[in-house]
Amino acid sequence: MKPTAETGHLSAFPAPTKVLKKAPLMASIPPPLSPSSSSSSYSPSNYSSSSITQMGSDHIISILLLLPVESILSFSMTCRRFRSVASSDSVWEPICRREWGSGGVDALVASLSQQERQRLSWKRLYAQVSRLSSLSCRRLSSKSGAFPNPRASHSLNFISDWLVLFGGGCEGAVFLWILFSSVSRLLPSNLTYFFYVWRNSVLHENVILCSNAYLFKFILCYSSACLKLSTKSGRHLDDTWVAYIGNGHNRVICWQHVNSGVPSGRFGHTCTLLSKFLVLFGGINDNGERLNDTWIGEVLYEGQIDLRIAWRLLDVGTLVPPPRGAHAACCVGDQRVMIHGGIGLYGLRFDDTWILDLSDDFKSGRWHQVMNGQSSPSPRSGHSLTWIGGTYMVLFGGRGSGYEVLNDVWLFDVGGDGPEWKELKLSGLASEMPLPRVGHSATLILGNKILIYGGEDSERHRKDDFWVLDIGALRSFQTAGSKKTPRKLWKRLSIEGHSPQYRSFHGVCTDRSGHYVYVFGGMVDGVVHPAEAYGLSFNGELYQVKLVLQL
Repeated sequence: MKPTAETGHLSAFPAPTKVLKKAPLMASIPPPLSPSSSSSSYSPSNYSSSSITQMGSDHIISILLLLPVESILSFSMTCRRFRSVASSDSVWEPICRREWGSGGVDALVASLSQQERQRLSWKRLYAQVSRLSSLSCRRLSSKSGAFPNPRASHSLNFISDWLVLFGGGCEGAVFLWILFSSVSRLLPSNLTYFFYVWRNSVLHENVILCSNAYLFKFILCYSSACLKLSTKSGRHLDDTWVAYIGNGHNRVICWQHVNSGVPSGRFGHTCTLLSKFLVLFGGINDNGERLNDTWIGEVLYEGQIDLRIAWRLLDVGTLVPPPRGAHAACCVGDQRVMIHGGIGLYGLRFDDTWILDLSDDFKSGRWHQVMNGQSSPSPRSGHSLTWIGGTYMVLFGGRGSGYEVLNDVWLFDVGGDGPEWKELKLSGLASEMPLPRVGHSATLILGNKILIYGGEDSERHRKDDFWVLDIGALRSFQTAGSKKTPRKLWKRLSIEGHSPQYRSFHGVCTDRSGHYVYVFGGMVDGVVHPAEAYGLSFNGELYQVKLVLQL
């Protein structure tokens, strides 16, 4: 995501524990003899026989695995033998598993062909993931039959080789009512502005949404005169769809409609994966009602080719977050979900943080609010929140209370002495980091990187760019300080193949390896019609985005 030198210091982000474990290396090298030692006990042959050059390869490898990657690379430059040892798969496969997680590595290997596995070099794989510069995109086709309606502000999850899609908003009949004191004061762009704000699940403070079934009225409270426009807009969806993806090699998939009506229809909700369970919270329905119910979706397998989601309302007690939509959420380990911000009634945007602790095999849970300290993100909606392992989350972007669009980055630590937000004060040229955006996606991919895609700016211009934020580079802030240049955090990626193009409020998820990313739906640029200025359109296409690695 950002290919520029940044300045800043992240004392809150701990360096990896294993980086500090250098004692075994020093312990294996005998200390120099003290002056009091007899000269007869020292000889070059005695010293040489006990030096690191005489160690076996297995012993050297066990030491190297305790060191950071930079130290291993430096060690490999000392001589031919050490280069051979330090470049072996016996060193780099454990490093990949250490830094990326064994689950993701196993899933990556399983997705490779037999030929790719045979020629796999773990050091080369590590280097290519670290220097990731491009993505390969292709559109996946659906077999004839039923398939999901085009939609936006929905949820998309990847569970055991299956895609799970729920809810969102789609096209529906609407009437737009505008009240104003003088027709000349309200230009067509203003009409489009307020109409578009609703369609993207980010409601302006002056917009009140009400309806009878699928008949909507937007009311802007200005004065006495009234103008009525008939146009297209959206209605909520309450359907659950699944599609088998497998190892990612298929170009044609088959969607299956597995549920409707439960949970109730909504858009702008969040759906977080924990093990084999989905945790759904909040959203906005057709009536403009903000929701704060919590649902559990249990994944049930019926044979080898069928999957079903059993939804149930979760007992969370009486203390719950205020109703909201367009908030951000992520998992915190295997038993907790965290939410932040969102938009409530009358366009009020939140800056609060809540954590759901699940228990009794996900049969119950309890919400508790995390009180913000002196420094915390401003109120916002349409932003992203990504768990990066351990007790850390990264927040990016969104739309603020003044309808401004943001591109600030915050690190949240739920552990330590107490929960704490810390802003990453990044500097650099605008071309070297993502521009402000709302309605984007943020996904953790292979190599401990967050992939940011799409969104829109304050002028409602949608984006088609892909950026990565290097999580490993965050650790350099701990030791770099303000006088040194840390590793680059952001990098923009190039695209090969059929790009998903410009879109916002889409659904995104990654497979278990983080090698493949799936993009469905969202708001896209459509054909401009008289009733639809700016050509706003819901999308129903599915794309596969693959990290380009020369394996």
